[in-house]
Amino acid sequence: MTTKNYEDFRFKIPVESEDYQECSDFVADAIESIVQHAMDADRNKIIINTNLRLGIPMENVNKIAGPFIEAWVCEVFTDTLEDENNVYQLINVEAGERLNMADVILQFKRQRKRQSFVTANVDVKATSKDIKNSGKSPNITSFARIRTAYVKDPDFLFVILSIKHKVYSTRDTKTKMMMGIMEIVDFNAYDLKYISTSDFSYNPALGSGQIQIRDIHYVSKEIRTTWEFCQLLDKKCIASKKGFEGWYGYALQNQWIKETD
Repeated sequence: MTTKNYEDFRFKIPVESEDYQECSDFVADAIESIVQHAMDADRNKIIINTNLRLGIPMENVNKIAGPFIEAWVCEVFTDTLEDENNVYQLINVEAGERLNMADVILQFKRQRKRQSFVTANVDVKATSKDIKNSGKSPNITSFARIRTAYVKDPDFLFVILSIKHKVYSTRDTKTKMMMGIMEIVDFNAYDLKYISTSDFSYNPALGSGQIQIRDIHYVSKEIRTTWEFCQLLDKKCIASKKGFEGWYGYALQNQWIKETD
């Protein structure tokens, strides 16, 4: 058990680049523009074909929406990358590997002091327009994992892409089988680091705890530094049933604190 207070530790303090906010705004705007373009081009429907004459109960389709929406998002960005008229400066698209924090990793061309690109780790969250409490307090990522990511890379850009959809069914005129249609109807993209204090919470369940957003689709923006966000994450963890000792264990394990002489 430690006898120190939070303020007594010598932290590894992450300091982001001077142009971080500009890059964050640029990426969020580009992502929203790309998704909007797909919707305007009527490429916002996912067709789910089955060999079932009576189709799938629509109230259950939402249970499998996540993987379909993630695949649709990845395809939209890939199509943009391959488009000769790509005006969004998108230069690379990768699907996130299993257990990766991001579902899609994007790189945009942007001239910076030390780099000529900016990388965005995009977490896709599907919410249903048809279900009242859909999108309320979903798990985003592990507390220790995201806290460590910011220490390792102060410019770590983690974007939440909230996709709202509705589902309905229709009969294929040729096969006479029912097919489900998942239609994207709204979206919102924002930097996790900039969501307001009241819009996210810490759930101590599951490992080091989960960062949750109270309403994934509707958030307010609050500009802060990477270090300020790390401190905010710490305080939410300490205020939970994990307490100070629980937080201290994660701090030691993940090397957030400098070694003492």
